[in-house]
Amino acid sequence: MESLIVKGGRTLFGELDVAASKNALLPILACSVVVDGEVTLKHCTMYSDVMCMVEILGDLGCKTICTDDEIYIDASCADEFLVPEEYTKRIRSSIFMLGPLLSRFKKATVAYPGGCNIGNRPIDLHLKGLRTLNVKIEEKHGYIICDGKNMKAGEVHLDFASVGATENIMMASLLLKGITTIYNAAREPEIEDLQNFINAAGGKVSGAGTSTIIIEGVKCLHSVTYEAIRDRIIAGTYMLACAIAGGEITLDKSIPEHNFALISKLKQAGCKISTKGRLIKISSKGKLKCLPRIETQPFPGFPTDLQNQILVLQTVSKGTSVINETLFETRFKICTELTKMGADISINNQTAVVKGVNKLYGANVITTDLRGGAGLVLAGLVAEGHTTVEDVYHIDRGYNHIENDLRILNADIERVIQEDYSTEHI
Repeated sequence: MESLIVKGGRTLFGELDVAASKNALLPILACSVVVDGEVTLKHCTMYSDVMCMVEILGDLGCKTICTDDEIYIDASCADEFLVPEEYTKRIRSSIFMLGPLLSRFKKATVAYPGGCNIGNRPIDLHLKGLRTLNVKIEEKHGYIICDGKNMKAGEVHLDFASVGATENIMMASLLLKGITTIYNAAREPEIEDLQNFINAAGGKVSGAGTSTIIIEGVKCLHSVTYEAIRDRIIAGTYMLACAIAGGEITLDKSIPEHNFALISKLKQAGCKISTKGRLIKISSKGKLKCLPRIETQPFPGFPTDLQNQILVLQTVSKGTSVINETLFETRFKICTELTKMGADISINNQTAVVKGVNKLYGANVITTDLRGGAGLVLAGLVAEGHTTVEDVYHIDRGYNHIENDLRILNADIERVIQEDYSTEHI
């Protein structure tokens, strides 16, 4: 097991390119199964979740090649429609394979997905949408078994604007004769990126980024070379790192409008932020004003994937903040670990009351999920002494060696094999 050792007290400065979006790459990789030709994805980032999805494609019979920053997929030899538990327990986004496999084979069998334990994330919206397209579904022995031989285009109304359900229904509809319309679709930028990938391969999808998406069926998708958008959550995490530790950083190749909800909050807290084209520049003197209320919402509201990180900011801000997590029931697990570091947080169901303290103190803390792990690293940046963040594999799911990025920005952080570090780091 690997850990991160963070020594607090350094302000951040420098410039960093934002990496490719994990949440854009995963559905695009899944969709490559539908393409009748070769898919080349440029400027990729090899997060552990991305590599797991590539393994799934290989297990389905696709030819895959990964270089430093490119992924090549040839699905012409794919001959399998089963995604076993060995993959799904590692990555929740394995559920994205339902739609593409139904498009390709008119059948799909996928084990129930796992991923981070941040609360109930039922897949009923995925299944309800697929049933609307006349897919017959059985759930037994831990598997979702789909028969799509009688699939047909139709109108799907989502009871909740689920990102995953929206993407799955989009991909299931690509080769169906006629027009499929998704109402109350999720509006996240990653859905628009999936639309752009599909259309670059000859698909006919419109409306992504709005609440109504229209898919006109085509006979096939052709070879395509594509570059996914950059990761708004990584950009947001590093903006919050600067807000917490103080300093001035510039993030390049970002898309500022994808982070307007965060930018607004950080300006309110006292940060100076400017944007130009793909650049975001942020400066902070540290010890900011608290944000009286923060509530997570689907895009374009404040993202749940930045909730833990902004909660850390509130632990060292002046005043008291109330954070309401509306999407996931157990996304305050980080608070137990932050309390070890001196934070003053009380939890009532899905609401956290955070009272700012003068300082945090280094401690041994344990990562339980991806974004909580990132939050603990950010806490270490400002804590007195050394912070040891254990179980880093959670963080690696969505940050490709977070320590390398933060070192570029002047942080004192290193990755170690757990049995190799000694008490001098604590």
